[in-house]
Amino acid sequence: MKKKLVVLTGAGISAESGIKTFRDADGLWEGHNVMDVASPEGWYKNKALVLDFYNQRRRQLHQVKPNLGHIVLAELENDFDVHIITQNVDNLHEQAGSSKVLHLHGELLKVRSTVDETYILEWKSDLTLGDVDENGNQLRPYIVWFGEAVSALDEAIAITQTADYLVIIGTSMQVYPAAGLLHYSNKNVPVFYIDPKPATIYDLQNPLEIIPLNATEGVPLLREKLLKRE
Repeated sequence: MKKKLVVLTGAGISAESGIKTFRDADGLWEGHNVMDVASPEGWYKNKALVLDFYNQRRRQLHQVKPNLGHIVLAELENDFDVHIITQNVDNLHEQAGSSKVLHLHGELLKVRSTVDETYILEWKSDLTLGDVDENGNQLRPYIVWFGEAVSALDEAIAITQTADYLVIIGTSMQVYPAAGLLHYSNKNVPVFYIDPKPATIYDLQNPLEIIPLNATEGVPLLREKLLKRE
């Protein structure tokens, strides 16, 4: 039986494919206050602005490709039972061939009803005012906004608890609840942290190895290290 490799990915791995990280140094998202485009309050204040913001992100997604980090993670399924838990809303892991991907914060290529959270549709083009569900309710981006519950969190915790190896790629580990996931792993599980500017991880009892590289360099190196352990 293959050992389970659980991988938590953040904005860093997508940035290498050309997807801009939402939060810039000035705290703005593409020039917008985060609460104007990523909160229920922002949605009710200006739906057109929010829709335009995510339409631009969706269009950009159609123009980028998975990078070597994504591709090697997919190839690791040949040797491991790989489960990816991502904070990213793009589909680059799926494009690269990863078969088990859990999106914590939603997906750009899906929309949902503003009334029925379980009414979810695949959506590749622009979403506009007047696009509605079967009951006439406006559709909105399938994104977990600030102040909303992360519905996939329980599943993510359950996956993390079964890990034989835990890998963190391209995330500051500062955004909760995702940042707390690694503390649900068994204490003897090795943790690999791939990031050119790794943050300090506090209160971690697991054996930790930091790989201070970006994903395109760090994930191939991770593969070498993991295969040597098998």
